[in-house]
Amino acid sequence: MNGRRSGPTGGRGARKGADAKAKDGQRRPMFRRRKMCKFCVDKIDDINYKDAKLLLPFVPERSKILPRRISGTCALHQRKLRTAIMRARQLALIPYTSD
Repeated sequence: MNGRRSGPTGGRGARKGADAKAKDGQRRPMFRRRKMCKFCVDKIDDINYKDAKLLLPFVPERSKILPRRISGTCALHQRKLRTAIMRARQLALIPYTSD
């Protein structure tokens, strides 16, 4: 069948349950406060690769660098943060992977 679906919607499938709840007003969307860049708020211009205590919150246990949408950093500081984390990894201040 090549993964194609048949039916009146042609495989797009309208989600009736989710749309009905939104129209009835049973659930309100949660108010989520906009994340602020930690470095802009604290007025940190230079992100030093030697400061592992500052970098560790942006590297979770899987040792991946957190993206902007999760960490809340602005684009400028995200680029500086990535560079600092990569340099700290080169000097073994931060691990590449977790055990």
